[in-house]
Amino acid sequence: MYSNKHVVKISLPILLSLLAQNIIQVIDTAFLGRVGEVELGASALAGIIYIAIYTIGFGFSMGSQILIGRRNGEKNFHQIGEIVIQGVLFLLIPGLLLIAAFKLGLTGVLMRLFQSENISEAVSGYLDWRVYGFVFAFANSTFRAFYIGIARTKVLTINSLVMAVVNLVLDYGLIFGNLGMPEMGMGGAALASVIAEASSTLFFILYTRKTVDLEKYGFRRIIFRWSVVKRVLDISIYMMLQYLLSIVTWLMFFVFIENYLGEHSLAVTNIVRSLYTIVTIPSHALGSAVNTLVSNTIGAGRKNEVLNLIRRVTMISLGSMSAIVFAVAIIPRLVIQIYTSDPSLIEDTVAPLYVLLSSLPFYAAGTVLYSSVSGTGNTQRALLFEIVTLLGYILYSWFIVVHLRLPVGWAWTTEHVYWFQLMLFSLFYLRSKRWMDKKI
Repeated sequence: MYSNKHVVKISLPILLSLLAQNIIQVIDTAFLGRVGEVELGASALAGIIYIAIYTIGFGFSMGSQILIGRRNGEKNFHQIGEIVIQGVLFLLIPGLLLIAAFKLGLTGVLMRLFQSENISEAVSGYLDWRVYGFVFAFANSTFRAFYIGIARTKVLTINSLVMAVVNLVLDYGLIFGNLGMPEMGMGGAALASVIAEASSTLFFILYTRKTVDLEKYGFRRIIFRWSVVKRVLDISIYMMLQYLLSIVTWLMFFVFIENYLGEHSLAVTNIVRSLYTIVTIPSHALGSAVNTLVSNTIGAGRKNEVLNLIRRVTMISLGSMSAIVFAVAIIPRLVIQIYTSDPSLIEDTVAPLYVLLSSLPFYAAGTVLYSSVSGTGNTQRALLFEIVTLLGYILYSWFIVVHLRLPVGWAWTTEHVYWFQLMLFSLFYLRSKRWMDKKI
């Protein structure tokens, strides 16, 4: 059985990795907040469009992670390398196709979503550069799946620190025109992120060749094998759809804000969104860890230990989240000042931030329980839960923002609706024990 200490040992490097990755996003938001309110709001929309498409690769890699975790638990180590190789090769195809699609006019189509011409121009300028990162981001997601799947997560911290340092230096140079670099504004933030992702890919390749037993894990010839890709897709296709639907719905929420509440409300929402990604990192890390721990435990033939494992990880998640909520609630204005020095923007962000904080206990429990459902290998059931939950989320968002035109603080109550539903669906499924007979 995995002890609480073992859970934390695996989760901590993932947490530090996520922290370093999200520091990139915080730096982008903080720097662009100094450029202007339009750039601050537009960076949220541009980032969500990018993430929505990135979920294609991320969902595939999560399927790979579940399969790697199961093979690791079974001690079939020689089958793991081919999963990683095929993942990198397969995701190279959509990565290149997406770059071509954006350059041939997809950006212009997406800009029709927005009412503000200033927002459209800023988002377009960001995406013109950001799309080149798809190839590197997809490869990185596969390497992360490998190291989390075999429970060697320390490397993720080092890798993410490399990314964060590269991005920080280039953001400072390319956004404002410092260090002898051209002043590119939002385009500079995008280019800095692309180069940071490329540095991450290079690090993973060199580290893997240097430290991993390539023979043990079956890293043999680099040739495309559809049979392996199909095996991963059988699991990951539902996760790819799940993540895509989730992020597209998230984008709709931001489009509702931009279209019906205006640029100022969008800027407020972006600050809250950025803080959301930071304060949820511990629970996010525990969710990633429990996914592979559940898969490893089932693979080792210890299904009777799974529910106790999930319960303990959920309690750790709730405990860590409670501490974070308390800390942020004491000094909300000081935290918001990381992103902006505008007094009106700071004051208008306080109420929505408190609303967000009140939803985080649901997130803490819900993300662990939902990740556990995926960890059992039943990604089809996880997708069904996501679809039903998102329908409720969209209807509630439309009612609050579009129909009633309530302030931004009310709009963020959507998080209570989303995570409460997902938490209940996942809890009932796990307690039913229907997952015990799932084979992958």
